[in-house]
This record gives sequence, structure tokens and C-alpha cells, in this order.
Amino acid sequence: MYFARKRYLDRLVAHKHNHMVKVVTGIRRSGKSFLLFNIFYKHLINEGVADDHIIMIDLENRRNKTLRDPDALMKYIDDHIKDGGMYYVMLDEIQLVSEFEDVLNSYVKMPNVDVYVTGSNSRFLSRDVITEFRGRGDELRIYPLSISEIAEAMPELGWEQLWQKYLRYGGLPLTILSPSDEDRESYLKLLFKETYIRDIVERNSVQNDMALETLLDIVSSSIGSMTNPSKLERSFNSLGKVSLSASTIKGYLDYLEDAFLISRASRYDVKVKRYISTPFKYYFTDVGLRNARLNFRQIEETHLMENVIYNELLVRGYSVDVGIVELRKGDDRKQVEIDFVANRGSQRYYIQSAYALPTEEKQQQEVRPLRAVGDSFKKIVVVKDDILLRRDDYGIVTLGLRQFLTDDNSLNL
Repeated sequence: MYFARKRYLDRLVAHKHNHMVKVVTGIRRSGKSFLLFNIFYKHLINEGVADDHIIMIDLENRRNKTLRDPDALMKYIDDHIKDGGMYYVMLDEIQLVSEFEDVLNSYVKMPNVDVYVTGSNSRFLSRDVITEFRGRGDELRIYPLSISEIAEAMPELGWEQLWQKYLRYGGLPLTILSPSDEDRESYLKLLFKETYIRDIVERNSVQNDMALETLLDIVSSSIGSMTNPSKLERSFNSLGKVSLSASTIKGYLDYLEDAFLISRASRYDVKVKRYISTPFKYYFTDVGLRNARLNFRQIEETHLMENVIYNELLVRGYSVDVGIVELRKGDDRKQVEIDFVANRGSQRYYIQSAYALPTEEKQQQEVRPLRAVGDSFKKIVVVKDDILLRRDDYGIVTLGLRQFLTDDNSLNL
């Protein structure tokens, strides 16, 4: 089975020869290495690039241990550059090389070298990784497989079967390729414990890893709920097992975000046009990992559907906030929430995730905040069931989850 990852390949191709280091970041096991060493490599070969002009080094492979020395790595690359033709240098797990910033910046200045790197831990696994390259870094964020990518590779799966599997096990490539549900669960649990938590603890010198894991349990149980460090501090105290200050909790949350395990959605007042500092919402980059953290005990379809929609918007390149708008009725005023405000350049979309709209009252509840926005940007309600797209008198579109997730143009229908 082959996942084409076309969206990411297209972005790499669009950024070729731009005299910057192409930095592929993302959660571990999301397919960064496969993207470079298989998909992008095949693209270069198909474009007529000679194989000896593609220099690929897996620095995690012990056979290449000597190349983790910066000078040895530079000598190896220099020895393979034999003419003035364009060379493509692809380095996997570059953070294993000391002083890797100097190495990469040395090649950025060469007109016939195009550099691509991945990294998964240490300093490299960080939201501000691009600053390591002093303005010469070009980040490509890769996510686990989207449901449309899986549907394309596995057309034999019906929608409901695909959705239920995705809802439970997420989109990490090796999870999808596992032969049984038992193997998927075992893989995700082991990956969480032995890879993600270990990386975070070691990278940040976390002394109280039990407190970190307790925080993960709390965040996993409350995806899509408003929270902040002070609220989480009270949750810790109520458990009676461990006590953490709000400032320490904030630090731990930052570690989880830096590791791409979770993402934070800030609140945005759409009328006043300003951000509200607290509270926030947190979502998991992969819902399968979230479920594994809770031993697959809390599979709440409504909350997980919201998480999947949030991730889909990120995959499509949008920044995503939680919208806040004020409703007025006479002298009464109250703030209500719009699940997502998605922005990309001059584009903006207001989106509600509504598992079902069984009654007129529920339908009005979902569209009322959208009507109150008062601008001309597109407003959308996504429901779980397959339905024919409809548009009301206010221009608000309601469409089914399947259409939203599998049609790349669904935001503009």
C-alpha cells in the first residue's frame, strides 16, 4: 500500500531551488523520512535528476554514525559534489549532528546545492526550529495521514468503516498498515510511552514524569474544552495524587506543543477583532494517540469529530482559532462560541462542528452565532451524516462530514 502524500510533495516541489533549507517538521512517525527518501526521491528521478546528484543520508542509521560529526558530514557531502550541476542533499534526523546549523548554512550559500532535512527530537523538534537557520529556513509541517489520503489508498473501505477506524486509531502511517486492531492498539500505546513521552522528558529534563503523564491524561479527557493552566492546577489538586503550580503546567503544555503532540486554539473576538488571552482549547495532532493515552476507553464521537475537523483545517494550511461573538436580546448580552475561525491570507471561514441537527431548536443553536458575525466571509456547519449540501437565506452552508473531509474544495462549495 502506498500513500502518495501529494499535498506535501507539491509543496516541496514548489520550494525547490529557493536557496533555503527545506525543513520537514512534525510529530514523530508521521512520515517525514518516507516523504523525502521515497516520494521526493522518485520525483527527482522522474524529473531526470541523475542518481549520483542526490545525496541521501539517514543519520539515525548506526552505519552512518561517523557522519554525525559535522566535519565528517561536510567532507562526505563535498566529496560527492563533483561538478557544477544541481545536487540535492537530503539529511534525515539532522539534530543528531552537533553544530548542524553551521553545516546547513554552509550549503545554503552554494548555488548548486538544494538542501532538505528532517528532525524529530532534541532542539530540532521545536516550533521555532526555523530560527536555527538565521532566516534561511523554510518549514514544511507534515501531519499524520488525513482521512482523504487513506480513502484514496484504500478505496475498498466504505465510508462508515473508514470513519470508525480513523476515529479510533487515527492516521499515523504504520497504524494504518498494521494487520489487526490489536496490533494497532499495541503500537499506539507503545509509541506514546516509549517514543513521545521519553523524548519530551529527555529533551526538557523533566523531573516529574508522572505529573507530565497525569497532565496528558487530563488534556486527553478534555479535548475541545476551554481550559488554562490555573484550571488545570485545580484539576491536579482535586486528584490528590500530585500537586503542580500553574506555571509548571504551562511549561509542560508548551513541551507537548513543541513536540507536536497537541495544538492550541486561542479565542478570538470576531466583533472586536482581538485575541482573548485565556482560556484556550487543545486538540491532539492524532486522535489515535489521544485514544491510546486513555486506553481506548473514551471514544466520544462528537468531540473527536471536532478534533478531526480542526486537524483537517491545519492540514489545508489554515491557522485556526476559536471564535467568540456577542449575542444581544434587549438588554441581555451573552458571549457564544464559533468552533473554528480558519484564516489563510485574505481567506476566512467560520465553521461549526455539529454532530447532528435533530431539531429546529438545535439547528438554530448552531447557526445563531454565525448569523451574529455580520461580515461576508463564508460560514459553514458540518454535520456527521451524509446530506445534500444546503444553503439557507443567510448564505450559511450545511454539509456532511464525508464531503467536508474528502473534497479538497469543500470550503468553497
